[in-house]
Amino acid sequence: MFGRLGAPEIILILIVVVLLFGAKKLPDMARSLGKSARILKSEAKAMKEEGSSTATPAGPPNTDEQPPAQRTIQASPGDVTSSRPVSEPTDTTKR
Repeated sequence: MFGRLGAPEIILILIVVVLLFGAKKLPDMARSLGKSARILKSEAKAMKEEGSSTATPAGPPNTDEQPPAQRTIQASPGDVTSSRPVSEPTDTTKR
């Protein structure tokens, strides 16, 4: 059904998209989609690094350890308007 898309069908779909969203909004939508993808990629990388750093051998807890520092995630290099601080979750279980 969808395997037979030719050039006329693709051109028609593009014309409909431009008419629906307008030519002025398409670059903004693409830019925000790129920012979202960069944020998702950096979050996934941070989670992967966090997972590998927490896989330490079992032993007595280190009481001299400092709490993790707050880190900042930036959407793109030099873009300070969309950067936000991220605090690491702490263990709040009561014993």
